[in-house]
Amino acid sequence: MTAATIAPTRLRPIRLRFGLAALAVGAFSAFGSPAQARGPEGIADVAEKVIDAVVNISTSQTVEAKGGGGSNTMPQLPPGSPFEEFFDDFFKNRRGPGGGGKGGDNGSGPPRKANSLGSGFIIDTSGVVVTNNHVIADADEINVILNDGSKIKAELVGVDKKTDLAVLKFKPPKPLVSVKFGDSDKLRLGDWVVAIGNPFSLGGTVTAGIVSAKNRDISSGPYDSYIQTDAAINRGNSGGPLFNLDGDVVGVNTLIISPSGGSIGIGFAVPSKTVAGVVDQLRQFGELRRGWLGVRIQSVTDEIAESLNIKPPRGALVAGVDDKGPAKPAGIEPGDVVVKFDGKDVKDPKDLSRVVADTAVGKEVDVIVIRKGQEETKKVTLGRLQDADKVQAAVKTDEPAPEKPVTQKALGLDLATISKDLRTRYKIKDTVRGVVVTNVEANSDAAEKRLSAGDVIVEVAQEAVSSGADIQKRVDQLKKDGKKSVLLLVSNGDGELRFVALSVQ
Repeated sequence: MTAATIAPTRLRPIRLRFGLAALAVGAFSAFGSPAQARGPEGIADVAEKVIDAVVNISTSQTVEAKGGGGSNTMPQLPPGSPFEEFFDDFFKNRRGPGGGGKGGDNGSGPPRKANSLGSGFIIDTSGVVVTNNHVIADADEINVILNDGSKIKAELVGVDKKTDLAVLKFKPPKPLVSVKFGDSDKLRLGDWVVAIGNPFSLGGTVTAGIVSAKNRDISSGPYDSYIQTDAAINRGNSGGPLFNLDGDVVGVNTLIISPSGGSIGIGFAVPSKTVAGVVDQLRQFGELRRGWLGVRIQSVTDEIAESLNIKPPRGALVAGVDDKGPAKPAGIEPGDVVVKFDGKDVKDPKDLSRVVADTAVGKEVDVIVIRKGQEETKKVTLGRLQDADKVQAAVKTDEPAPEKPVTQKALGLDLATISKDLRTRYKIKDTVRGVVVTNVEANSDAAEKRLSAGDVIVEVAQEAVSSGADIQKRVDQLKKDGKKSVLLLVSNGDGELRFVALSVQ
């Protein structure tokens, strides 16, 4: 299986001063270079210690052969061509894969087997292997290939698509070597790490580099917190281990940034702290049982922080609370900013998502929120996050209103009191209360913050509003108080809430 690849958005070219580099190397060679100049000597010891625990993952799946391409497809010829009759007879009467044959299958062949290769590593001598989910996804057959070439059929224990991890099990034909997880939290920038895998199907290959960054969010999933390394990771390295110099697994190599598919020194590994928890649950339950708080959250921008008197900007702003979730009975409300969860600081929404997901279902935890400038502690008993993705989309139409509502302008918005006609036009549920946005001025701050006709302003500066006059009154007061922005609680037609800070200047 090829390594997952993400396209770079912007890469800065780096010029190498080869003359100076050559001079430096020559100088070290002449006077005896320290071990650090060529990398730590312990890399060979690590590789020798763990190489037999690293395996290749071979998969196969049945795919449908399609016509219209390949060497067995009849060429397109102009009508009346002297070769038309010859090729027509040749392809239509041909038997075998790719041939048209009789029956009019238009060149489609029978289903064929597609094979791919990836990497993995043994964590238990009973035959338990960790790899990436994308290495084995949709496979009809999975085989583990040991370092000595032995090939054994494996079965799938469980997968977690959100972290792209999978656990396999096979019956060992002989005693195995296993590796253990290290503490990825103890990694420092610049620490040496060793990657071992199956790049380009070459088999066990060792590369080394340093930790380039930690807690890297590349927007590939809800729990992104990757280790970035410049150790060479290529197609086929997916699912392979990243070791520290003690020979402990500190990550699972998963992604690379590359314009060509080959290593350019930007690779990403799922940290072992995440992997260990996922693997334990997959082995125990065959699935993930993540904690659930029951809130919708968003970032605390500088403008929102100023409106809520939070300095410095931090935490996760609660935009909505699920009526059936654990946060509701605990007293957490929209507008609260979560700054600490179960003793762990929450710097941004990603932090909260990760720590909640990693917390055991049913555990009672302390959640510290900032409400109207004051810290409050709420006790929450976590529920279980359901994996079923619920996608809700508000459908808006451009149908004209029967009659034009009375509107008032404020903050670059045309505002109107909710009426039956407006509820029908914008498909606003009966449970939604507030002031309807009927138009947004182009190039306004509201337009930049993506407010649109049909949105409903529920609160202004954490006070409920029911008319455009209410909103204007709140805005005028904030201007007198010297505030630079106003915090709006905005609902869509389905009742989903979010906070938006708009300039009052």
